[in-house]
Amino acid sequence: MQDTRIIMDEAAIRRALTRIAHEIAEKNKGIEGCVLVGIRTRGIYLARRVAERIRDIEGQEIAVGELDITRYRDDRPQEAVSARQAGELPFPIQDKRVILFDDVLYTGRTIRAALDALMDCGRPQSIQLAVLVDRGHRELPIRPDYVGKNVPTSRQEKIEVRLAEIDRTDGVILSHPHGSEA
Repeated sequence: MQDTRIIMDEAAIRRALTRIAHEIAEKNKGIEGCVLVGIRTRGIYLARRVAERIRDIEGQEIAVGELDITRYRDDRPQEAVSARQAGELPFPIQDKRVILFDDVLYTGRTIRAALDALMDCGRPQSIQLAVLVDRGHRELPIRPDYVGKNVPTSRQEKIEVRLAEIDRTDGVILSHPHGSEA
């Protein structure tokens, strides 16, 4: 049995994504030369939501692409991968500032795989990382540039991000085994 609690509701997610949109526009002095890339699955929905907010803030559209890192993961057998298999980027990333989106940052291995996939698509000017939740426990030297919420966790605890586009509701849930201390 697990104990669960909501650590971000729909309003908190909305506020965090709005703040991230403002931070992206501020750090990059606008959005010229920037593109958003979401890691499949939930990262793409976060990137699309931030793109809507950036459009409202800056009055301009920003390109959004989707990255499938499945074949780049280090917990699966190595296979040759072409750039087309990496994702559906409808734009070149050569010399662009790429803002990469994921839902939860944990060990950093997903982001490492995403970096490999991005580099197979071209050589961006820079890559920045945006995450909804940073839960710590890094195994690789990866640090996000934009964070919705820092949530210190134990390794036994789980973070579940729910987004309306997939789960019909928005929320971030922290669960831990029954009887353990949070």
